[in-house]
Amino acid sequence: MKNRPIHISFYCLLAFVFCVSSASAIRLKDMSSFKGVRNNQLMGYGLIVGLNGTGDKAGTDFTVQSLVNMLERMGVHVDKANVNMKNVAAVMVTSNIPPFAKIGQKVDITISSLGDAQSLQGGTLLLTPLRGVDRKVYALAQGPLSVGGYTAGGAAGGGATKNHPTVARISRGASIEREIPITLQGREFLTLMLNNPDFTTAIRVRNSINEKFGQILASTSDSGTVQIQVPHNFRNNIVQMIAAIENLQVVPDTVAKVIVNEKTGTVVIGENVRISTVAVAHGNLSIQIKENINVSQPSPFAPAAPAGVGTTQAPMSGGPIMAPGGQTVVSPNSDVYAAEEDNKLLLVPSGSTIGELVRALNAIGVTPRDLMTILMSIKAAGALQAEIEIL
Repeated sequence: MKNRPIHISFYCLLAFVFCVSSASAIRLKDMSSFKGVRNNQLMGYGLIVGLNGTGDKAGTDFTVQSLVNMLERMGVHVDKANVNMKNVAAVMVTSNIPPFAKIGQKVDITISSLGDAQSLQGGTLLLTPLRGVDRKVYALAQGPLSVGGYTAGGAAGGGATKNHPTVARISRGASIEREIPITLQGREFLTLMLNNPDFTTAIRVRNSINEKFGQILASTSDSGTVQIQVPHNFRNNIVQMIAAIENLQVVPDTVAKVIVNEKTGTVVIGENVRISTVAVAHGNLSIQIKENINVSQPSPFAPAAPAGVGTTQAPMSGGPIMAPGGQTVVSPNSDVYAAEEDNKLLLVPSGSTIGELVRALNAIGVTPRDLMTILMSIKAAGALQAEIEIL
């Protein structure tokens, strides 16, 4: 009876999610994207300076070599053996360049430690070129770091750490220096790609676009793409056409699926899941073992037992015994308790919806982990009309 409020809240949450998901349509801009209009990843190697003794240790060779090379290019000759690395850390800098980004535009960057630095707090990133997969420089990054955590230690080795101090960010820390050419004007066709490919959804998207423009412009080549012909009156104003398309609302279709994550005890049931007529009975077996140690002490002035005496074994019942000759005897005692819940047989009728299934399983008081076993058993019986995916 203690777990029933948890069960009710769990299933109410499921029902709420399903009601919200099926209540309204979704904009095309939230469930698809146009081919060629995407982010591009950038990456670079750099140095962080100004750390308060929390940088890479002297044994980090690539950090030492990078610092020496940088100073040599600036006309400063240093001996590698005399370089102290406590205030310097080697890092990898990553970022995304958005589509249609122009020279001078600022983007956010993420900085991650490469060596054994303890914290990047208080550091400054030196000028770092960010390259694409073609090895060309597309952005330059530099600036003071923002670390969402800290680390503090004492001389005796103790300390405290909050969040993850070896990863930092710089808001608008990189400046675009090269543009990625993307041309929309003059195109004759646009390709719309669905985030979750589905034949039914693709047909609905096609029909919605054709209805919007009052002519047959869209066609489906597969379950994930929709080809759109650009009319002549939109050839020089494709941005307006794309804005009109991405604001169309379509109800996406989904397959009947049950997602099970046994690691966390999470069960997600899709709204299209159906159950054939089946009877369900589920009983939990609870076993509890309690170990007791019985000690038999001799009287205070009992004489010592001679060698070989006083090794009397405890009886099988596990009760305490008195050892002859003034010796202490320890005897284990185990209490085993087993109980099985008495649950009734529950009949789930054919064609039950997800709401009916939730109410029926909640009636017998199952937990999310019990629900995993029940659904798999129903699937094995051929009564669950859905796919079970285990994460």
